[in-house]
Amino acid sequence: MDRKAFGTYEQRSTVFLSNNDEVYRIPALFYHPEKKVLLAFAEKRRTSNDASTEDLVMKTGTLMKEELTHEISVQWSESRKVVEKGHLGGRRPMNPCPVYDKTTKTLFLFFICVEDSASETWQRFWGINKARLCYITTRDAGDTWSSVTDLTENFPQTKKWATFAVGPGHGLQTESGRLIVPAYAYVSRFPSFTCISCGLAVSRAFCFYSDDRGVTWQLGDLLDDKSVECEMAEVLDSKGGAYVYCNARNEGGYRVEAVSDNGGEDFITLPSAEQLVETGRGCQGSVVSFPAQPGSNPEPRWLLYSHPTSQSKRVDLGVYINKSPPDPNAWSSPWILNEGPSGYSDQAYLGDGWFACLMERGEVSEIEEIACKVYSYVQLKKAIGN
Repeated sequence: MDRKAFGTYEQRSTVFLSNNDEVYRIPALFYHPEKKVLLAFAEKRRTSNDASTEDLVMKTGTLMKEELTHEISVQWSESRKVVEKGHLGGRRPMNPCPVYDKTTKTLFLFFICVEDSASETWQRFWGINKARLCYITTRDAGDTWSSVTDLTENFPQTKKWATFAVGPGHGLQTESGRLIVPAYAYVSRFPSFTCISCGLAVSRAFCFYSDDRGVTWQLGDLLDDKSVECEMAEVLDSKGGAYVYCNARNEGGYRVEAVSDNGGEDFITLPSAEQLVETGRGCQGSVVSFPAQPGSNPEPRWLLYSHPTSQSKRVDLGVYINKSPPDPNAWSSPWILNEGPSGYSDQAYLGDGWFACLMERGEVSEIEEIACKVYSYVQLKKAIGN
């Protein structure tokens, strides 16, 4: 297998570049199906510290196809703020998670906002949740945005959590029209305990979902197994069955994979096939489903997954393909998309066998920039050899 990274530094497009005064982290990516543009989101921070987040920012990417080579590049707009800390009563916005309703053509940008002085470590230790669940919307691909909607009071369960977050990365809309926002919460290890302080909180993945185009939202059951940041995708089998697949961060070892046959209301954890390694203390990863490509179609939809491929540190971002989802034994070997320091990523399917990956990367550290690479299934197939 050829694991060599494709493309040089110049062939990637830098989207957000960090410097001494500002650091960009936590990428989220959405491909607008009508406007045919990419929307890239990130946290703008003063430093690398999570607690220094100031704003959520975005750029719009116009796709440019070369006539001779048929390669696709992206021309990015100027960066602009979409959620400002100053407009949230001193709370910092974090974890951008876009989800799109195709019927109303409304893009929801979910995020959490957290009291400025409360780090995640502080919340987990004391068991005092300072995070709130919020979203804004746009119907013109990000040219204008609504005011912030705060859903926190609709979910009294959050008061019993140490903290929680959405995504980060994209949500999804199922074939039935359900909107799904992946999330995770730190809850008590002992269900009978209401106090979850002093290290008694453990993370579980779940989702928020809506069956009425985002008018009202509900909360699904938490995974039984320890699981942190997650993304979800819908897969269809050859018999017409539909499943929501969840791929979640773990702490060392291997990724947590789970599946739901009721649209994310609850999940069953799949036995680990030890195909998808976790990195050190864990790292976010991205998953997206897409139509089976010509020439081989055991199932009507496949999965694509991105994550650092090292089991010890955040380096060598790879992409894996699964042609028989949700079977955890069916993952391919990775194709190294970015050699060297690599962190969080988010994937989008552009259609016609093309993908975009928004990734944290750098030469010395993975937080030097957020870059984007567009590539094709043909390139991926050639690299992994199947």
